[in-house]
Amino acid sequence: MSASCGLCDRDLEHGYLCERDTLALAGRLERLPALFEELAVHLVPRRSGFGEHVSSGPAGSRSPLNVDVIDLRQGGIALVLESWRADVQRVRWPDHGAPPVEGGMDRRVTVACRWLGMELEWIAAGYPAAGDLALEVREMEGAALSIVGEPPPRPQRLGLCVAVTDDAGTVCGAVLSRLPGGPVRCRWCGTAYRTEQDLLLLRHYQPKASA
Repeated sequence: MSASCGLCDRDLEHGYLCERDTLALAGRLERLPALFEELAVHLVPRRSGFGEHVSSGPAGSRSPLNVDVIDLRQGGIALVLESWRADVQRVRWPDHGAPPVEGGMDRRVTVACRWLGMELEWIAAGYPAAGDLALEVREMEGAALSIVGEPPPRPQRLGLCVAVTDDAGTVCGAVLSRLPGGPVRCRWCGTAYRTEQDLLLLRHYQPKASA
């Protein structure tokens, strides 16, 4: 019996979440605890910088706290994750009681994310609401990132430069890297890999240990 992914509607032979969305959910569950902790830094809006004009309006005209952060920190993320954990446990082990909830909010988020991550294989294969879970976790991560900002992109290591640098056939061999989607140019010899064919040749001629 064929099925479809509960998040992207991609056809599946079985289960409720495709491999791509399962991996994406795993990454979000891994990142959420650190994002949740970072939200605390943004609880109080930053004051105006030195020399900036500050309105002299009546005291109390602006909230001293970031309400969006309060909503996410004071139960928003933790309660959602814990409700999903409780429901997964109810479906998989209906005879078990509700999982215990203890500790501060940071710990509760960490515990719930870790638990869901450990059960992710079964969730993708056997939990009918897997798509809804993945969607809600994606939305929570998006809400947190809208406040703390996207992390800086990391350079991608592509391998070693295969350009020949002299008449003797010497290969450059410098490490090639780029930011996601950016141009590929060797910082040592200056060779640019501009086309798809260039990149295919680069991959083809990689040394065995670096391929």
